[in-house]
Amino acid sequence: MDFLHNSLQLIEQYMLAYGYWAVFFGVMLENAGLPVPGERILLVGGYFSASHADKFNLFRVMITAALGAVIGDNIGFAIGHHYGRGFLLRIGRFFFLTPKRFEHMENYFASHGNKTILVARFITGLRVFAALLAGASRKMPWRVFLFYNVAGALLWSIVITLLCYLFGHSLPLLVKWVGRTGTILLIAAIVIGVIVWRIRRHRKSND
Repeated sequence: MDFLHNSLQLIEQYMLAYGYWAVFFGVMLENAGLPVPGERILLVGGYFSASHADKFNLFRVMITAALGAVIGDNIGFAIGHHYGRGFLLRIGRFFFLTPKRFEHMENYFASHGNKTILVARFITGLRVFAALLAGASRKMPWRVFLFYNVAGALLWSIVITLLCYLFGHSLPLLVKWVGRTGTILLIAAIVIGVIVWRIRRHRKSND
């Protein structure tokens, strides 16, 4: 709890010092694949929209966050497209990512990449790596990625900002539960993915 409190205090100091730039770069860098607490920064932005309305406008925070998310994800997509495939195939053996499994990932993004990009922002981990993986797969056209990327960015920025705008009086508790929800969604996505994979594998073995 002390770590969370100190983290929020530091974010608040940066927000007061740099304003909307702190929101923009915090969200952009996280979505580009760097370990920056972009979602937590946006939650503080929503809180400041209510408690520091003279300095932070609710809609400007939303638009700034959405713009940062779109740019960050496109940077991640470009990096994944140009460098991700070779890098993942080289280090894949250390993480059980064989060429055949990489091919399955490519086929997944070809079929379900749009839905994944749309909801990935709400899921811990996927928010950071979804764009990189989509670019590395080279099976998801950039135009399709961009459309769902923009839609997901707008939806995420509106929901997260409004949460703290409306319930920011309990900021540490809200930050904790938003983080836990993202982790729960990640676990659920992994479990569903494993179940679907096992079912398909069983069907193929019976054919």
